[in-house]
Amino acid sequence: MPSPDTVVTRFAPSPTGYLHIGGARTALFNWLFARHNGGRFLLRIEDTDRARSTPEATEAIFDGLRWLGLDWDGDAVSQFERAPRHAEVAHEMLAKGEAYRCYSTPEEITAFREEAKAAGRPPLFLSPWRDADPATAPDAPYTVRLKAPRTGETTVRDEVQGDVTWKNETLDDLILLRSDGSPTYMLAVVVDDHDMGVTHVIRGDDHLTNSARQSLIYKAMGWDVPTFAHIPLIHGPDGAKLSKRHGALGVEAYRDMGYLPEAMRNYLARLGWSHGDDEFFTTEQAVEWFDLPQIGKSPARFDFAKLENLCGQHIRASGDAALLTQLDAFFALQNRPAMDDNLRAKMLAAMPGLKERAKTLPQIVEMAGFLLEQRPFVPDKAGRKVLSSVSQSMLKDLTTRLQHASWAAKDLEGVVREFAQEQSLGLGKIAQPLRVALTGRTVSPSVFDMMEILGKEESLARIEECAESLTSQTS
Repeated sequence: MPSPDTVVTRFAPSPTGYLHIGGARTALFNWLFARHNGGRFLLRIEDTDRARSTPEATEAIFDGLRWLGLDWDGDAVSQFERAPRHAEVAHEMLAKGEAYRCYSTPEEITAFREEAKAAGRPPLFLSPWRDADPATAPDAPYTVRLKAPRTGETTVRDEVQGDVTWKNETLDDLILLRSDGSPTYMLAVVVDDHDMGVTHVIRGDDHLTNSARQSLIYKAMGWDVPTFAHIPLIHGPDGAKLSKRHGALGVEAYRDMGYLPEAMRNYLARLGWSHGDDEFFTTEQAVEWFDLPQIGKSPARFDFAKLENLCGQHIRASGDAALLTQLDAFFALQNRPAMDDNLRAKMLAAMPGLKERAKTLPQIVEMAGFLLEQRPFVPDKAGRKVLSSVSQSMLKDLTTRLQHASWAAKDLEGVVREFAQEQSLGLGKIAQPLRVALTGRTVSPSVFDMMEILGKEESLARIEECAESLTSQTS
């Protein structure tokens, strides 16, 4: 058990599918708060729903957290494996008089609620077994229910929502153990958080009411109630609850789309939390700045355009070698062949130009087509339009001039600029056809940088091939 002064947070997903973007944001907030305070960030897999929990989904959660760079302390805890401990606590509560055995059948409970509804009363079930003489108990299956207070109020002090109060008459005697002896989610969460030493429970505000009911279990056991912080859910750009059409995808989908993990951390941190007007920041800065009072009460809105813009900023701020490593992993995901040493050296040399306008890794790959693709380059529609105004003789004359050039970007630009002046043309009128000859496209990194990286032999071969294609088009 950590010392009382140690901050301990946890992320507790259910392994019934992918790690969705809302869960990733919750994990990030817990991780940032723990790291900011020099505390511990724990991971618990809430796998009690055996019909829906799968090893594959659990592994997907691990993979998503690893990709995001959210490392957890110690081993992940399986909630299902702790079921005996949960039952032990329920029986301890029975012995203390804080819980009771309820023999009411599902049919009796349904009838009670329908009668209450017809009479205009709240349909909150009031068990006749709460204060019954144990000697009258039948030999029948039973549930174990919490003996919740019937009068007064329960207040949850929340770091985001403020003080939230419920009248105890609206809180039911929640079930702790089902009739088959299995623990309920409400009991398991409290026992696990207590046993794991969790000091701060940071989660979505859809759990706010759960906190009131769970706090009653803490008090019944004489345990310290953790600090709660319930964060607003994420909405789509239209203000509606986030759905798949808005971007409520698994974290792996964003990885596969080529977003950088540091950009995702930056963007998710800004979904509901702020540090002044700062939009772009590093993970180290987020750890330094993060605290609970800066979390807003209003739902955050997911915006792909903002995510792309942030990713572009992180790409430009990344070191060239680090980006190359990101590309290695991205190629592996796409089952593309790994780059050999020669290609890696050229990609590294080209990276300053490649990352200048790219917002995602696929855009870097597209800009790097002049290195990754093989000859012959077939011009796209825009490229064909550019070449339609260029004569074969002009490209051949330029090739002759380039054969005697010093093969450095600055010198190559000087040769082409001089050639353009002799032809009474602007530099762009020569550089753009050169771009198409080298790449087949009208958009690329600097023409002269590309020529230097490709080398003299390859560059001239591409220009000559383009000149020959002009001959075949006109013949």
